[in-house]
Amino acid sequence: MTVDPQSARLAIPSQSISRLVQEIEKVYVGRRDRVELSLVALLAGGHLIIEDVPGVGKTMLANTIASAIECEFRRIQFTPDLLPADLLGLNIYDESKSRFVFKRGPLFANIVLADEINRTTPKTQSCLLEAMNEYQITVDGVAHPLPRPFCVLATQNPFEFEGTYPLPESQLDRFFLRMNLGYPTIEQGKRIIRDQRITHPIEDVEPVMRGPEVVELQGLVRRVRVSEQVLDYVIRLVEATRHHEGVVTGVSPRGGVHLYRAAQALAVLRGRDYVEPDDVKELAVPVLSHRMRSHRAASAGGSTYEEAARIVREILHQTPVTL
Repeated sequence: MTVDPQSARLAIPSQSISRLVQEIEKVYVGRRDRVELSLVALLAGGHLIIEDVPGVGKTMLANTIASAIECEFRRIQFTPDLLPADLLGLNIYDESKSRFVFKRGPLFANIVLADEINRTTPKTQSCLLEAMNEYQITVDGVAHPLPRPFCVLATQNPFEFEGTYPLPESQLDRFFLRMNLGYPTIEQGKRIIRDQRITHPIEDVEPVMRGPEVVELQGLVRRVRVSEQVLDYVIRLVEATRHHEGVVTGVSPRGGVHLYRAAQALAVLRGRDYVEPDDVKELAVPVLSHRMRSHRAASAGGSTYEEAARIVREILHQTPVTL
């Protein structure tokens, strides 16, 4: 399937997007694909879960994105004693006003880093569900809207399970995509050390967008054209996860919507106002793998992302694009 680029009707701010990527790459060296995945989650209006070992730059990536778009950034360290009120806020009685006043918690920010999200209790984990899905939180029956843009970047360590509480499927399904960062190459490692000899490169990051501009881009993403052939391809990929012999629980309808929206966001990042099948292929693993449960993971009593990713790649190989 081909789409004539000359028929583009949306004005994609490619120069601004390119500058945004370049600013983030000042700090996060050598992994443009990971930078783009992070921005796909942001521009699609979704959330991201990063699963990797400590020290590979998860916090720095979130902080750099917030600096580059001049938005408020909050890092929340998730621990077993963290309570919902520690995230959401609470009503405090103000004697001078003779009434209760809502004191906002750290969740009221544009970019929220939920560090080691699986180290807090399910009760605290679940209080994120409303925020991530409806962009508001409710305290004592009163709804409080969250600022826009709003993006949760959650992290967890894939190798330390003692004292952790695995995220339930309902919460994993709220995340637009999942990724790891990996270790840098030798040359990238040298550059990271050189760049931090005197000051940290994040101090040189300049804001190239502001919150309202990001919200406008999010609206633009939803207007990106998706042909019936590409939509059919998305649906067939999602449907295939439900019938694969190695899968206990396939991808939900929300997963199909997220793959569709993520492909639109990637198209905008690439300067197009239309989605290509390759956009869907590139995003299938990070968008779909964490929404599935394989027989192997079920028998082990846990979740195996690597096995789910292998199954998604197999489905991609077996599912052709219908022209």
